[in-house]
Amino acid sequence: MCPAPTLDVVTALDLHADPIDLTAALVDVPSVSREEQRLADLVESALRTQTDGFEVVRNGNAVLARTDRGLPSRVVLAGHLDTVPIADNVPSRREGDLMYGCGTVDMKSGDAVFLHLAATIAEPAHDLTLVFYDCEEIAAVHNGLGRIERELPEWLRGDVAILGEPTGGLIEAGCQGTLRVRLATSGTRAHSARSWLGDNAIHKFGPVLDRLSGYRARSVDIDGCVYREGLSAVRMSGGVAGNVVPDEAEIDVNFRFAPDRSTEQAVDHVREVFDGLDLGFEVTDLSPGALPGLAHPAAAALVDAAGGQFRAKYGWTDVSRFSALGIPAVNYGPGDPNLAHKRDEHVPVAQITAVADVLRSFLTA
Repeated sequence: MCPAPTLDVVTALDLHADPIDLTAALVDVPSVSREEQRLADLVESALRTQTDGFEVVRNGNAVLARTDRGLPSRVVLAGHLDTVPIADNVPSRREGDLMYGCGTVDMKSGDAVFLHLAATIAEPAHDLTLVFYDCEEIAAVHNGLGRIERELPEWLRGDVAILGEPTGGLIEAGCQGTLRVRLATSGTRAHSARSWLGDNAIHKFGPVLDRLSGYRARSVDIDGCVYREGLSAVRMSGGVAGNVVPDEAEIDVNFRFAPDRSTEQAVDHVREVFDGLDLGFEVTDLSPGALPGLAHPAAAALVDAAGGQFRAKYGWTDVSRFSALGIPAVNYGPGDPNLAHKRDEHVPVAQITAVADVLRSFLTA
């Protein structure tokens, strides 16, 4: 049997090319999670041969580079190299003002901007650290940024971190925390024709659903970013057969909380919501939020460079990891996040140019 032809026809990356063209080149190198080696090799080679003053190291399928010019502040530019599985959308294609392809939004256009700026800014106002990492699109235990934090923590130090996640070209500061709990009830199994002999575990979730439907979501303003919380049932299971009163049932509840709450406070809040109900309560997933930190001078300068436009980030991103280290972090990149992972994923090329121009202004001002 003949091997399947490879989609990868890229032999080198030109970091001095227009970041639009560089985006296309990155997209044309498939890099599904756990399969980033080829793209990491190209990024490493390009950074070693086409940039000045950068120390470059390799960590698995992550590539890191930094300057040490003795400047008064350090900016970390971080982006993941991996994508979700390809959906017949590689190689890239251009249709008018739009570029289509897997990763155009999430987040090879952001990576392209960072790589281009590293190669073309001769006199930055800040020392720079670039972190291109692997396995962001799969379970957090495999996340390359987490591995770097454990193995090379000094590489994540800085005054402000910028994640190239898609934001439509607007600064999205911080992020929400996320918590999932599994609520469980128990009863007595019986034949449904004689239901009075049983105790229906599913019916016991009536008060739970009442409290969820009546929940008043809190909004909180932090550094001018308004975060709205949400508490939602996201999965329900129970029942054995169509003629059996169920003796066990479960509901998974997801709490998206503002970053002014600690993880402990978030868990306590969810417990309070269901206080007084006879339920099993198990935390199955928990990640802290990230404060926007826009009052920090370096972060404020970035907002100024972007024309003063910013908003809260709804959802969780790796900015949380930097926030936990005490580093203000924002999400800023081309592309509509609602298009990420879709078969018709695409980015307006004008956004790539605009983000590159704003970051150039910020990094040289």
